[in-house]
Amino acid sequence: MKIKVLFISLLLSLGLNAGEIRVAVAANVSYAIGDLIKTFNTFYPDTKVQVQLGSSGKLTAQIKNGAPYDLFMSANMKYPNALYYDGIAVTRPLVYAQGSLAFFSSKPRDFTKGVTLLEESSIKRIAIANSKTAPYGKAAVEALTNAGIYEKIKNKLIYGESISQTVTYATTATDLGLIAKSSLFSPYMAQYSEGKNWQSVDPKLYTPINQGIVILKKGEANAEVAAFYAFIFSHKAEEVFKKFGYLIP
Repeated sequence: MKIKVLFISLLLSLGLNAGEIRVAVAANVSYAIGDLIKTFNTFYPDTKVQVQLGSSGKLTAQIKNGAPYDLFMSANMKYPNALYYDGIAVTRPLVYAQGSLAFFSSKPRDFTKGVTLLEESSIKRIAIANSKTAPYGKAAVEALTNAGIYEKIKNKLIYGESISQTVTYATTATDLGLIAKSSLFSPYMAQYSEGKNWQSVDPKLYTPINQGIVILKKGEANAEVAAFYAFIFSHKAEEVFKKFGYLIP
């Protein structure tokens, strides 16, 4: 840990040339990435950070097919680990934050009923992310299965290709959704309140969502890429992640 802190301090003290870096970012981080970049730019005001949002699975496919990204911030560890073992990522994946799930409804609901609320006849459509490409979708299916209601309500499920699309479905097209808790801290979602419109999913129902970051081959020799990577583990970045409902391991 001391070595990592010294490494971060060194990079944050370097004067870098103005440039541009490209970061592939899992959709659940879309709510926090603006604040992360804004804070990073207080150290490096001339560095332009370009962001490509998408599901972790789709971004990984793009990277394997040669998409010119410098860094990858995944919604879980599976995809950056695969890129590392394939030699496409040049740093071993590290956990930068832990995500969590929440039940959400744009209309007031009685969340004291817990997961049994999803079985009610008034809940006809439930939005979750695609479990094949989005880690939050996989966690949602795991939570529903462990709660013993997946088979009962699976015909109600409407799948978003990413967690951001799932949030859109949950706010406009379905009766309820299982979404990333981080999305509830965006300015648009501030109108909804805990206990009335949303409730955290019991974390015992699903495997902790460790989110991982790697530097990709294209960004290997770029000092600004290294600086952004180091920043993600800094105290300033931790403050941003916590603000958006993440846990820091």
